[in-house]
Amino acid sequence: MISNLEIILGSQSPRRRELMAGLDLPFTAVTIDADEHYPAELQGGDIPYYISRAKAHAYEGKLKEGQLLITADTIVWLDGQMLGKPHDEAEAYAMLRALSGKTHQVFTAVTFVQKGKAMETVVDKTDVTFAELTDDEIRHYIQKYRPFDKAGAYGVQEWIGYIACTGMKGSYFNVMGFPVHLVYKALKQML
Repeated sequence: MISNLEIILGSQSPRRRELMAGLDLPFTAVTIDADEHYPAELQGGDIPYYISRAKAHAYEGKLKEGQLLITADTIVWLDGQMLGKPHDEAEAYAMLRALSGKTHQVFTAVTFVQKGKAMETVVDKTDVTFAELTDDEIRHYIQKYRPFDKAGAYGVQEWIGYIACTGMKGSYFNVMGFPVHLVYKALKQML
């Protein structure tokens, strides 16, 4: 696929940058400061949908003709509660303890915007099942991997994913924070 647009990935996530690079399309990555608060009544996939669009709105005024901005947001959803990024070890421990032995959902929203065109947003969902985790396993993971920049306090591509992820229905890359199959499909229509 050849791009006739300059692609800008609005993300500081190294995982998103790595996955975007895997599509073999040139892009520039930028960091966007956006308010990530959302209305309390939002549930599940509506939360990252809202935040992904807020990130796009925060950068939209800087877009020039011929540029395509891509923003994304990922959350972990467990028993009707959103698990974002933990602020400290205690919060990371509580999240992983809650995920232990259960199935949760990972929602990622990706927003595409071009100057003068309507925003488009896609949302992907993956069901992830975790084995029972011991306290020692949880503490080891937090101490060694410091998962404070990850929704739900874990990265599926890390040690915890190796030992705890017993089942998955949906995209693995969505759980990493960027459903590249949906990004590619959307880009095919735009480029």
